[in-house]
Amino acid sequence: MSTKGPIISVEDDEDDQFLIRDVLKELGVTNEILFFSNGQLALDYLTVTTEQPFLILCDVNMPVMNGLELHAKIADNEVLRRKAIPFVFLTTAANANLVNEAYMQSVQGFYQKASSFETFQKQLEAIIIYWRGCLHPNNFQ
Repeated sequence: MSTKGPIISVEDDEDDQFLIRDVLKELGVTNEILFFSNGQLALDYLTVTTEQPFLILCDVNMPVMNGLELHAKIADNEVLRRKAIPFVFLTTAANANLVNEAYMQSVQGFYQKASSFETFQKQLEAIIIYWRGCLHPNNFQ
């Protein structure tokens, strides 16, 4: 896995986009951060880019294509599936059915956005540290 690749944030709320950017900056994350306001825009980018993204952070409820639909489209696309990009839900929407549905799709994580800056920062820090240290199929190419 390229830990230097861009972080893809699929998030329709501009305030949350700014928050994610600020937290990652405070954590010293130097990866480029690419924001997409819905799953379709992210999918369009992912299907044409030659870059190996480091991570996808995705909201669930968005217009056009929601996060679950995006994850399913990535799983159905052989080229994107082979890229094995870690896919983590980061959303305010969280209930047992939604979490179960996400894990039935083999998502790599599901976080409910914390309401405090400090706790949100700890969530993102845990995600980044985990995926930077994790072995991945792309480590061996």
